[in-house]
Amino acid sequence: MRISIVTAVLNGRDTLEQAIRSISSQIYKNIEHIIIDGGSTDGTLEVISRHKERIAKFISEPDSGIYDALNKGIRLASGDVIGLLHGDDFYAHDKVLGAVVEAFQKKSTDSCYGDLQYVDKNNPHRIIRHWKSSEYTTGKFKYGWMPPHPTFFVKREIYEKYGLFNLALGSAADYELMLRFLVKHRITTAYIPEVLVKMRIGGKSNSSLRNRIRANRMDRMAWKVNDLKPYPWTLWMKPLRKIGQYFLRG
Repeated sequence: MRISIVTAVLNGRDTLEQAIRSISSQIYKNIEHIIIDGGSTDGTLEVISRHKERIAKFISEPDSGIYDALNKGIRLASGDVIGLLHGDDFYAHDKVLGAVVEAFQKKSTDSCYGDLQYVDKNNPHRIIRHWKSSEYTTGKFKYGWMPPHPTFFVKREIYEKYGLFNLALGSAADYELMLRFLVKHRITTAYIPEVLVKMRIGGKSNSSLRNRIRANRMDRMAWKVNDLKPYPWTLWMKPLRKIGQYFLRG
């Protein structure tokens, strides 16, 4: 089984190298690493050049944001399974992709996901919040549940069949894609009960109350474009869950 990892980056000189090394150091080696750069000017391209032997495909050109960049990478991917690792993030340990392959092979699933830790931007050893997920069951999305998107690995054929990120959904594009795959099209998934990805804090959709309200509005649109109806309280459960996850940090 070949895994394609797509990394979107823009001016990520200070963090990209750790992301690249966390992929190249995986014990499981059948990996295709694709980097989509949005036209960096801060030295990111020099970092990529230093590691060019570890990178299968690379594009540097202006784009319309992170989800446009990820769509470009997914279209380039040739692996059986596609994972997404942003330039600010890194894998928790060197056995992550081995655990992913094992989940696909043993459980014959269309997708899988695990847990995630938010870490301090300047000190990635300092854990800010622990996102502990759980087994997926039908109806969980209506109670504000969603898997941590950076841990979500999907068979390439699923993207080919059901589509890529909807750029009109803005910061809710990842939520909409998982809603479309898991709820609307009912693809199968498996939960890996361990931390797979560490993400530096600073997500755009959570950076202010105004952005959180706007993200909530886009989450609602994600249900609408898929002809799905949430419970009245569904979308407000997401921020409440994040507060609960804060107290579960490890």
